[in-house]
Amino acid sequence: MAALPRPFLRAPVEWRPMRDADIGYVAALEAQIHAAPWTAGNFRDALAAGYSAQVGEREGRIVAYGVLMLGPGEAQLLNLSVVPDMRRQGLGRELLTRFLADAVRLHAELVFLEVRVSNAGAIALYAHSGFEPVARRTAYYPPAPDGSREDALVMRRIVGAPGTADA
Repeated sequence: MAALPRPFLRAPVEWRPMRDADIGYVAALEAQIHAAPWTAGNFRDALAAGYSAQVGEREGRIVAYGVLMLGPGEAQLLNLSVVPDMRRQGLGRELLTRFLADAVRLHAELVFLEVRVSNAGAIALYAHSGFEPVARRTAYYPPAPDGSREDALVMRRIVGAPGTADA
C-alpha cells in the first residue's frame, strides 16, 4: 500500500482546558465565526464561573473551542465552534463527545443547547449525536443588520438517569 504524500497527513488535534491566555485569540475567532459573537468578557466569565471550557489545537493553532455549563442534574452547551477551514473533519463531533462525557461524569441527566434554525450543519450534528428538538425560541438571536431576528431551536439529549452512567 502506498503512503500518502506528506501534505495529506494532518497532525492530530490536542484537546485541553481553555486558559486565560487563550481568551483574546478565541474571542477573535468567535468574532469571525458568529453573527452574534461572545466577547472576551463572556469567555472570561465562563472560566471564572468554572464552566467546562475546552480548546482543540492543531500544530499550535486553536481550531475548535467550546463551553459547557453544568448545573444540578443537567448541562447546557453554550458554545461549540470550529474554525471554517477545519470544518467537516469531525472536530465538532469530537468536542461534543468530550462535553457529553463530562456531563455524564458529573452526573447530568440531560444536556440542552440552542442553535440557530438556519444552521443545518449544526442541527444535523446534534441530531446524529442523539439530541432532539424540544422547543423553539422566537426571535431569540440579536438583530441582523437588516433588523431581522432569527429563532433558536432548543434541543435536548438524555445522557443518564439517576444511578446510571449511560452516555
